[in-house]
Amino acid sequence: MTRSRVAWAILALATGGFAIGVTEFAIMGLQREIVLELDVSYGQGGMLVTAYALGVVVGAPILSLAGAKRERKNYALFLLVLFILAHVLSFFAPNFEALLAGRFLSGLPHGAYFATAALMSAQMAGPAKRGRAIAVVLSGLAIANVTGVPAVTWIGQQFGWRWMFLIVAALAGFTMLAVAFLAPRQEAPAGASVRGELKALANQRLWVGIGLAIIGFSGMFAIYTYLAHVAVEITGFSDSTLPWVVLVFGSGMVVGTFVGGAGTDRSVLGTVIVAMTLVAVFMALFAAFAHIPWLMLILLFCVGVSASSLGPSMQTHLIDTAPKAPQLAASFHHSAFNAANALGAVVGGLTIDMGLGLRAPAYAGAAAAAVGVVVTLYAMRLTTRAGQKV
Repeated sequence: MTRSRVAWAILALATGGFAIGVTEFAIMGLQREIVLELDVSYGQGGMLVTAYALGVVVGAPILSLAGAKRERKNYALFLLVLFILAHVLSFFAPNFEALLAGRFLSGLPHGAYFATAALMSAQMAGPAKRGRAIAVVLSGLAIANVTGVPAVTWIGQQFGWRWMFLIVAALAGFTMLAVAFLAPRQEAPAGASVRGELKALANQRLWVGIGLAIIGFSGMFAIYTYLAHVAVEITGFSDSTLPWVVLVFGSGMVVGTFVGGAGTDRSVLGTVIVAMTLVAVFMALFAAFAHIPWLMLILLFCVGVSASSLGPSMQTHLIDTAPKAPQLAASFHHSAFNAANALGAVVGGLTIDMGLGLRAPAYAGAAAAAVGVVVTLYAMRLTTRAGQKV
């Protein structure tokens, strides 16, 4: 393949990541409309976020195992079909229970798609540029937070929340066409099998890597979940400026994804330990200076950059921990990401409920990142012992 064809093929796969990012996060901005129309409580509305995350956690390893022996391009297309069907079900959902089922089904192909797309991109780009290729695929998720989520949220508020599901289904359909025409076929590695993938579960380095991913991303979600409250009640921003505050954080995530990809091609775990250290520092500073508007925005951007730099490096590290089970290992990145989503929100909420104030989630995130630095050092030791580059 020519370099331009490779670039277009990887961008096509990233479009699927964009669609996934829109459906994962736009539901948060449309919860009020859904709750009112379906006549359910706010707590039930929050279950739509939880159901999707559970779908990711459950579906990532199961569907990745199912695709272990399959040709990757066609399997990616199959996962997109599942994704589209789940959104069609959500669009026509007659009641809350059906919508909840649709959200769970929508989450099932999430991790397996990203795992398949990451492996396809890494193989197309070659060993020297695999980190940047994986970063492009993951960037779809970050870019969705800056552009797709605000746009689809506005459309849903103006014309009805169901349109979000139809728009996401259309984006996934476009991705299918682009991948079908641009991406090459990729056969599974010789000797790939479900049994071989399952053997990877006995790998200590894999579980250390999964734990590291959960710790690393939990701090980011501790801040993200309560960002609106901090911005209004501590920094003093008005409600009308919140979309711009979120835009600052999302922009940092986009930059960080590409910075992390470039760093990963130099040193996988070296990028992790630098990013994790910076996450700890910037989160602590964010908590300390959240009352100063201009400084709060700068630090928020830096938190987004450093936290998202972990994405490509952690994805690549998990693949490296299980070279004979890359599909399963890659999928665990997204299970860990969603587990961190739930953990960060819970821990942040507990610190607030304990009376420690709205700055507490950021301090908790900084502490988690500091633990992550220690775990990274242990992961580096295990990697060196295994005779691999860190």
